[in-house]
Amino acid sequence: MTSILRRRPAQRRSVERVERMLDECALLLDEVGYEGLTTKEVARRAEVPIGTFYQFFHDKQGLVRALALRNLDAFLERITERIATAKLGHWTDLVDLAIDEFVDMKRTTPGFAVMDFGEVLVAPGGPAVPGTDRTLDGARDNNAIVADRLRALTMEVLDMPVGPGLDRALVVAVEATDAVLKLAFRVDPRGDAALIAECKQLVRRYLSDHLP
Repeated sequence: MTSILRRRPAQRRSVERVERMLDECALLLDEVGYEGLTTKEVARRAEVPIGTFYQFFHDKQGLVRALALRNLDAFLERITERIATAKLGHWTDLVDLAIDEFVDMKRTTPGFAVMDFGEVLVAPGGPAVPGTDRTLDGARDNNAIVADRLRALTMEVLDMPVGPGLDRALVVAVEATDAVLKLAFRVDPRGDAALIAECKQLVRRYLSDHLP
């Protein structure tokens, strides 16, 4: 997160201020949506001067980008923690675990239903706000960044060599998961259970051609 901030928070007080602003950003996304989100209101609710906001963030887009990166880090941390205690008998268990964690964050994490890893949705399940498909990195799609991060985690867990075929397969798997889960949350604000199950089956079957 610090790489996309205007200034790195060095002191504990500054770190806490940045975290409060991100927390309030997430809550406001649920309450008023992306269009209603303002830097002034974020600063007011975080109880920091507006000047302090601009010490750390360039604008609203920078704030949202930092929140998206924090969401992605939190998602990967949750998966890592689950792996440490779960009994994974097969790589397909990792697919189920990752999808379950994502769905749980959609249901419980403030702001995550509107913006998970960069793409901002008008409402849970879509459609997306135009121009937010590259929030994480202006040069690459959000899902490509997510696939890269998941690849690193997958390689560590499965201890397998990286190759262009698997790289491509993970991008396709992330894109497919994204599309089906958006549908699940359009059908049901809590996520349609049958569609979530179909998503797991789809990804497991597709990746079976690329993973042993």
